[in-house]
Amino acid sequence: MTTDTTPHPATHAITPEVPLALWPVAQRTAQAQRAGRYLPEVAQHPGKMLPELARRIICEYSAPGALVVDPLAGIGTTVVEAGLLGRRAIGVEVEARWARLAARNLDHMLSGPERQLAVIRRGDARRLPRVLGDVAGKVDLVVTSPPYGCDAGTFDPTARARGQRSCVAETLNYSRDRANLGHARGPAYDEAMAEVYAACRAVLCPGGRLVVVTKNTRRGGATFDLAGLTVVLASAAGFSYLGHVVALHAAVRDGGLIARPSFWQTIQVRKARERGEPAHLVAHEDVSVFTVSTSPTTGPATKPAKEDARAR
Repeated sequence: MTTDTTPHPATHAITPEVPLALWPVAQRTAQAQRAGRYLPEVAQHPGKMLPELARRIICEYSAPGALVVDPLAGIGTTVVEAGLLGRRAIGVEVEARWARLAARNLDHMLSGPERQLAVIRRGDARRLPRVLGDVAGKVDLVVTSPPYGCDAGTFDPTARARGQRSCVAETLNYSRDRANLGHARGPAYDEAMAEVYAACRAVLCPGGRLVVVTKNTRRGGATFDLAGLTVVLASAAGFSYLGHVVALHAAVRDGGLIARPSFWQTIQVRKARERGEPAHLVAHEDVSVFTVSTSPTTGPATKPAKEDARAR
């Protein structure tokens, strides 16, 4: 959530109203939520889901014993939390570095029967039916947070003193490999995510849920409506839009909000304001909830919505 009340034109096709909820998932900082639970090396990953948010999604949209999949697993937060909550879980990660770290997090956090519930597999989210061949069509819940279609990286506070870039090169956009989805922009990003959502639909069981966590960013001085684009792409892939949650990334204290921005966010907002843009810190993520639709054509039209979003 932000304090910006400037009206903006719609960037996606109009959809029926869906239930809206608010979840305060940052009463404790991200560091406090991970301390002693995840390995210190997770700080090297530029985009991590809050453990409390992952737990809330899993509890809300799956039952104990259900099969939960994260096709863009990263450091394995969703898989770890699902295992701790008694769900079977599979994380799919294309980058070897992050897949190894995710597996180490599983070993660190889970033991005994819990460890047997969770696994990490190397693979491309766009080829999910192939990677999950043995359980395709049996997945109860897919939870994921895709790249936001903007630069992301780990900040090194000592880099400038050494005459280097502030962003650690190997973490920029998740990988040095330009084929990684984190490097995709514009239409290429839309096409890749359309493939991911179609792949998710192919592995879900009847009545299964897809939950996508996104954050709206700024491009060219305007807000890029990634949540709206997600609804468009998921609907076109054959999902029905069930509900929306505002995941509050600010602590509620004495009737007010205490934002918890990363250093990267603070710098980006500062630069935008120096350019004269009315930027504000974003203090929430959008959680869009879908189910497999009985009619793939019931979603909003994809092409006009995408063109309108890019026109901004």
